[in-house]
Amino acid sequence: MQRLFKYIGGDKAIWMVVLFMALSSVLLVYSSIVTLAYKYQDGNTMYYILKHAVFIVTGFGFIYIIHKINYKYFSRVAQLLFWISIPLLLLTLIMGANLNNASRWLVIPIINQSFQTSDLAKLSLIMFTARTLSIRKDQLGDFYQGFLALLIPVGIITVLILPANFSTAAVLFTTCMMLMFMAGVKLKHMAVLIPAGIGALALIFTIATVKPELFPRAETWKKRVERFIGGEEDRDGNYQVEQAKIAIASGGVTGKGPGNSTQRNFLPHPYSDFIYAIVLEEYGLFGGLIVMMFYLILLFRSIKIVQKVEHSFGAYLVLGLSFSLVFQGLINMAVNVNLLPVTGQPLPLVSMGGTSLWFTCISLGIILSVSRSVEQNEIEAETAKSKKGGNYVVS
Repeated sequence: MQRLFKYIGGDKAIWMVVLFMALSSVLLVYSSIVTLAYKYQDGNTMYYILKHAVFIVTGFGFIYIIHKINYKYFSRVAQLLFWISIPLLLLTLIMGANLNNASRWLVIPIINQSFQTSDLAKLSLIMFTARTLSIRKDQLGDFYQGFLALLIPVGIITVLILPANFSTAAVLFTTCMMLMFMAGVKLKHMAVLIPAGIGALALIFTIATVKPELFPRAETWKKRVERFIGGEEDRDGNYQVEQAKIAIASGGVTGKGPGNSTQRNFLPHPYSDFIYAIVLEEYGLFGGLIVMMFYLILLFRSIKIVQKVEHSFGAYLVLGLSFSLVFQGLINMAVNVNLLPVTGQPLPLVSMGGTSLWFTCISLGIILSVSRSVEQNEIEAETAKSKKGGNYVVS
């Protein structure tokens, strides 16, 4: 392990968390794709597990390459990605692949692989917000030059994501607001968003009632909230949640053991949205807590990096990206244990994914790039200190 660490930089605890989550992902995906394989590949589970393994291996390649790049270059990259994201999101809404009344995917022609443009937009907006906060750090107290200048790009991206993916838009908006608050944007300015948000939601549902084709997902959002709060007595309406509860209850404290899940045959999307229920069924409460602990370790180690990094852009990058990943993970867990309405958010680095897994790995690579820079600065400081001490002794 020591030899391996010679070739990688950045926080070693984060590397270990990423490695553990990736290995866990292979085991859990292999266990949960039985029904999917029988439905589309005549029972050939190796097709999906090999495809997933390819995405994990290439994802680690992205992490390694990106963590070697000086994070300051990402400031310019953020600008480029932000302006690319806007037309891509518009293109997705107009002619994207439609599934369950949501146009979320575009197909990459060369490799014939679909990807959610919201994943790219999410990464680019967090990077762009971090850049803007670092540039405008002396103007954050001003409503127009600080708050409004930040809110406009955040609003553009989240509004374009909203029609097809409410939960992703909400997570992204919350992440950006958290970043703005931590950077020093005044709370009284941000409080304006409360009545504005209520008014916007009311307007969306009014438009959806009159013109349902404009917001085809609005009825789905409404039903999910009603089912969660008990507004619908139809048990079949809560099928996903009920199957997840059975998985959790049958897993108990220690679980049934790897590969012994039965609810994978009944749960919709047990390999993505409800993979945490499979964790709890096969590995029990103990396994579920370990997975949660690793996400919290990622957040804790990221905060340690934020405390040490010299440049504000790097601090905001790490804070925004780590919070987004951990927040999404906690939302997935909360949905699986029925603490939140069903959202469709996968468990980062654990759920079976394609390009979404790649974007998660890119985010982790950027975090490790900042951490690597911190390490290099500490080594240089120690070297300078030892040289200074040596010169003093000689003289």
